[in-house]
Order: sequence, then structure tokens, then C-alpha cells
Amino acid sequence: MRGKRFVNPLSMVLVLLAGWFWLAAAQAASLPDFTWMVEKYGPAVVNISTTQKVKGGMQLPPDLNLPDLPDDSPLRDFLRRFFGDEGGGGDESFDSKSLGSGFIISADGYVLTNFHVIKDAEEILVRLNDRRELLAKVVGSDERSDLAVLKLDATDLPVVQIGSSEGLKVGEWVLAIGSPFGFDHSVTAGIVSAKGRSLPNENYVPFIQTDVAINPGNSGGPLFDLDGKVVGINSQIYSRTGGFMGLSFAIPIDVAMQVVEQLKNQGYVSRGWLGVVIQNVTRDLAESFGMEQPSGALVSQVLPDSPAAEAGFQVGDVILRFDGKRVDKSSDLPPLVGVTPVGSTVPVSVMRQGSTRTIRVTIGELPAEEQLQQSAAPLEKPAAPTEAEKLGLGVADLNAEERKQSGVEEGGVLVKEVHPGPGRAAGLREGDIILRVNTTSVKDADHFLSLIKGVEPGKSVALLVQRDGSSIFVALRLPTAE
Repeated sequence: MRGKRFVNPLSMVLVLLAGWFWLAAAQAASLPDFTWMVEKYGPAVVNISTTQKVKGGMQLPPDLNLPDLPDDSPLRDFLRRFFGDEGGGGDESFDSKSLGSGFIISADGYVLTNFHVIKDAEEILVRLNDRRELLAKVVGSDERSDLAVLKLDATDLPVVQIGSSEGLKVGEWVLAIGSPFGFDHSVTAGIVSAKGRSLPNENYVPFIQTDVAINPGNSGGPLFDLDGKVVGINSQIYSRTGGFMGLSFAIPIDVAMQVVEQLKNQGYVSRGWLGVVIQNVTRDLAESFGMEQPSGALVSQVLPDSPAAEAGFQVGDVILRFDGKRVDKSSDLPPLVGVTPVGSTVPVSVMRQGSTRTIRVTIGELPAEEQLQQSAAPLEKPAAPTEAEKLGLGVADLNAEERKQSGVEEGGVLVKEVHPGPGRAAGLREGDIILRVNTTSVKDADHFLSLIKGVEPGKSVALLVQRDGSSIFVALRLPTAE
């Protein structure tokens, strides 16, 4: 009979502890160490506080009148101070303060931050890591890219190391240093969630998306890669609460440094301009154009006297490549055009009526926002509906006044009324002017209906529509035959 084997409980505990420590060490070894980075480059990150003068006090409701009080009444003095003599706001100015971050890019005092951090500032105070406080001057700012360059009257300042955002990979670790809610030199880390993100009203910046914790006050601070090089500028967050929700966006440093050089050299930024209005190619539009899959930027309008007009671009062209770079979606195009030097001639690959061709275009300079917004007057909402039951639309020829308002000199058909049906499903609205069905220009209402009648039931057609002075393509899928 064999004896039972004795196991020492202490030995088991030691084995388990050794295994736990080994696992913890292995996990720790797989995580990046950011301490050296913070020690080396943290001093180059600054806190920026600004002061703006805000005129006027509080406003009284329009239906509330001030009481008729004696001139020496304390209440009258109070009301006059805060609401003005007529209740429309006081004449006094109030200081409004805001906080942000920035970082030093040269030892002689150049600082990079966001435009919105210093917007309308009368005084900009920069606080360094060693607790020095210096007044800054604005060298230049660019609202379109949300960037600003400041200058400090100082030398031998600590600086960051500028990297490149081009080689940054999704999933890569990144680190942010900034002043969220005024807490100086707060450090947060995360990974790159996506690249080339397009945000509303931000056409010229392909943002880096991260899950790094960014909050108000982080704006303008640097985003570092694992080599300690700045690859982005923390700029925006997506939030429903005002605080961090896991979606942060940074301006790529490659884009930022191009802006910096122009601001330092000329005080403003000039961007390339093509002169087209574009939209995404949807699945239905791709089908109507004979494309295997949705891709590219669909030209819905060619602006007059623009580089695109001179080069021969046409409405309905689908831009697939710009200067050799692929355009997968419409938001890819503006940043590519914007960084192209003004006056340079580049090849643009487009699909037109089922075949691919290359157009060479000489890039112009992007006009001021006000010039770009000049367009035909909005259409008045017409009455007197005329139905086309198959589409759920009431359409009619344009009269002289409607042509004058819209700028459509000939052809086209006016959408007078929209009922439930394919037209409403496609997003057509009252007041739209349908200019083309696929590649055929519409002559009048009868011509439009005949073109639709010739389309196979269940198929999609691309309608070129003018709406409020701009042109867009709408995919109209015809109902299947009963």
C-alpha cells in the first residue's frame, strides 16, 4: 500500500504568489511607460488663460417695463447699472475669462494652440511649468483649421519634438498633456481610434480620433506618440454632457505645421481651391451611374469662373483620385485640395458617363467665406400643385419670375408639391428644381415625366436638383411594377 503524498500548504501559496507576480509583471511589461515622456516634454506644455471684454449687462423681457422710481432710489441705481436706463442692457464692460492649453514649438517663444482658445481675446496670459507667467502676442490665427500661433518674449524655453501624423496607425498608443478645467499639466493616455475623420463645418482638417480623456481646457494641448513626438493638437470632443465620453479629436500635426509656416511668414493661410460643390456617392447613386460600389466625390455644382470650370469639370463627374491620392468619400477631397500649393497643376481622375478620364487643373486660391456663399436667391414656396401620381410629385414648368429668382435660364422643372411616394423617400422638397435625369438635361415637365417613364421599374435614377441656390444629386428609386 502506497502512502499518501503530503503537500505543504506554504509551498502552494508561494507557487501561486510567484505565478501572480509573473503575470502582473508580464502585463506591466506590455503597457507603455509614459513617465520619461512627461518628464522630458511636459515642461514645454503651457496653460493659456485669456480675457475678453463683454459689453452690456442682462436683458429684461420685452414685455416687462421698469418701474418709475425716484432718481435717488437705490433700486433705480441697481436697475440702471445692470439693465441700463431703458432695460436693454447696461453700458458697462465685464471681463470674461477662458482657459486652454498650448505647447512651445521653438526655444525663442513660439507657441501653438487652437484658434478658439484665443478668439476675441484682449489679453493672453501663458503660464509655464516653472510657474512663470508671460503675456503673449498673436502672430497669426486661422479659423478654418482652428489654429493660432502665439509669441512669448523669452528665450531658451523648453520645446516639444514635432513628429508626423502620416505614419500614425489606428490602435497606436498616444498621450495628451493639458489643463482640463484649469488643472495644469494633467496627463491622460489612450489609443488612436480612427484617422481622417470629417466633422461638421470642418472641411479642411482630417481629424485624428482617439479615446484619450479630453475635457474643456485640454484644447490646444499636444498629442504625443510613443516616441515622444507631437502627432496632433487636441481640439474637440463629442459629448452630450459637456464632458469626456470617449470621443476626442486632434488636428494632425502635418496639417498644423503647414498652417504654422504660413502664419509665421505671411500672417494668414492661403489654401488651394478647386471650385466644385460635392456630395457622397450613395449606393443608389452608384447604381444609377453604373458604378460597382459607392466611392469618390460626386460633383453637384461647378462654380462659375473657378479652376474646375476652366479645366472642364462637369456636373455629374465623380472624382476618384486627386493628384494621385484616392478619394473614397467626399470628405476626403477638401483637405487634399486645401494643402495643394496655389498655382500648381495636378491630375484629377474622374468618372464621367461610365468611363474614367483624367483632367489636369490649375489650383486657385480659396476665396473668403463670404464670396463662397454668394449664390442665387432662395426660391419662394410656390402654390398651385400639379400631381404626377406615379412619383408622388406635383411638377410644373418654371415661369419667368421663378427663373429670375433661381438663375435657371432654360430647362428644368419645378417641384410644386411632394406627396408620399418615391419623391418624398428620395428627399425631394417643394421648391426644388430638377435639372437633369441621369445625364440628360430636363427641358420641361413633359420631358421630365417621359424620361422617368423610360426607366425600368425598381431601378434608381440620379436627379440633379437645385435647392436654395446650390445643386445636389438625389437618387430616386422608381416603384416596382404591380
